Amino acid sequence: MDKKNVTENTRARRVKRNILTNMIVIPLIPLFLAVGISFYYFTTALENSSTQSLKRIVGDHRDMIESFLLERKSDLELVTNLFDFESISRNQVIDDMFEILKIKSGAFIDLGLFDSRGLHVKYSGQYQLTGKLYKDELWFREVMEKGRYISDVFLGYRNVPHFIIAVKKGEGENAWILRATIDTLYFDRLVSSVRIGTSGEAYILNKNGIAQTGRRSGVVNVMAEDPEFSAFPSSDSTIHTFLKSDPQGLKYLYATIWLKDQEWLLVVRQEKKDAFRFFYYALYASLVIMVLGIAIIVSMSFFMTEKLFTRMEQLGRDKKDLGNQLIRATQLAEVGEMAAGFAHEINNPLQIIKSEHALMASIFEDLFENKKIDREVEEILELQDSLSQIELQVSRCSDITRAILKFGRKNETRVQLLHPAEEIPEILKMIEQKASVEGIALFHHIPEHLPGFMGDASQFQQVMLNLFNNAIDAIMEQHPDAGGRLDIQAQLKDEKWVEIRVTDNGAGIQPEHIEKVFSPFFTTKPVGKGTGLGLSVCYGIIENFGGTMDVTSRVNEGTTFIITLPGAETEKRDQ
Repeated sequence: MDKKNVTENTRARRVKRNILTNMIVIPLIPLFLAVGISFYYFTTALENSSTQSLKRIVGDHRDMIESFLLERKSDLELVTNLFDFESISRNQVIDDMFEILKIKSGAFIDLGLFDSRGLHVKYSGQYQLTGKLYKDELWFREVMEKGRYISDVFLGYRNVPHFIIAVKKGEGENAWILRATIDTLYFDRLVSSVRIGTSGEAYILNKNGIAQTGRRSGVVNVMAEDPEFSAFPSSDSTIHTFLKSDPQGLKYLYATIWLKDQEWLLVVRQEKKDAFRFFYYALYASLVIMVLGIAIIVSMSFFMTEKLFTRMEQLGRDKKDLGNQLIRATQLAEVGEMAAGFAHEINNPLQIIKSEHALMASIFEDLFENKKIDREVEEILELQDSLSQIELQVSRCSDITRAILKFGRKNETRVQLLHPAEEIPEILKMIEQKASVEGIALFHHIPEHLPGFMGDASQFQQVMLNLFNNAIDAIMEQHPDAGGRLDIQAQLKDEKWVEIRVTDNGAGIQPEHIEKVFSPFFTTKPVGKGTGLGLSVCYGIIENFGGTMDVTSRVNEGTTFIITLPGAETEKRDQ
């Protein structure tokens, strides 16, 4: 491979690589932008939706817990409003009240009556707490001071985690307290009843970070200190949401809100991957779409690049062939000009030969008249035959050179009345020798009375010669030895048109090529044998004459070219 071919191959590979790169990169940019923007807005919406959903759950759960505590406190206040200390101190009264409270809510596990000194006067429940003194207990002091109190979870005398709700009635030494213990398991179930995904849980911490309820995960037990409490927001009435990793390293979405006069902190949390599972679904869907998009773009880019590059290579070959055809066309044009020059030059010697022949014939006539030679002598007869042959061939050469000169006068366009019966036989003389050599029979049927048409003689000759030569080539391809036939017919069509048919029994035209035969530079002949210009030029000439040109063909059977021209009587042209 020479240096030029190496350079062209390198350039072709570089062009192919650039095309492929552009076809991949340019579509990927809007794909990435579309997927990225869609993913951003969709995931942002999902994050906001998940966060707002968690906030709503926390708010609703806070309201439910607050309502529960308020109802239990109201239950005790109702009892203190119905009874005085003496009435409720009677036997069985406290037990009856406790049974009524348990019917209303299963959260109560005992009920106790205390005097102003903190003595446990009456008790209904499972523990032996009657007679216990509570004056030094925190809950007792709080109730005596505030009138009502809900405690944190503590152990107390029973040494079991629990919390109490207590209300005071009266003042000073006449004051008495009704206290109920809330079932911690019941309250735990109430608090942990929230269900968020597979990992969501709710629990309560007091203001010191001590767990007031258990957790579904079991990480921190009741009354144990929560190691994460220091990272939670300070006391206020708003709901806070944030992402944070727990001590085990799992990332959670938290929502917190203070309740019970900002004594307790309600915490709801959910694993991030659970809370944002739809986010991950969107991420996976976006990745799948992106991967599929990239795969489609890359595969289509390779396919289109190969197709485009193949087309470019074909165009390059067509361009090269076109260049060769143009060179060939130029060469043929030059040959045509040279042929006209040769014909002109040959015509002069032919005239001299013709003159010499006439002189020799005149001399023989004089000799015969003076009887100096005998007309019947065999040698004389042979000389006369030779002279006759010379006259015949000189006339034939004159006709050929005249036709070539007529064909060569392309710039001298002159519209005139042309008669098919005169023009076509004259053109046939130019190919009859070639047809005879190739074993092709020529037939023509052109009525003498057929009307003429308006056109340029040399251009019409060019059209017919092109059709004849194409027909001979097609016949030689189908019948290389003998059996070829070329028919030329002319007739009047619809009383207004002259129709000329050129029919051969050659190789025919492929169906896919029929619509292209009149296109410029289209040819089925190998490079060097055809320019692809002949039929397109012929088509243009016939159109300029005001006519049409069509073709019908069958492969391996033959082709017919049909020229339809307006008759001279129906066409008015300026001469």
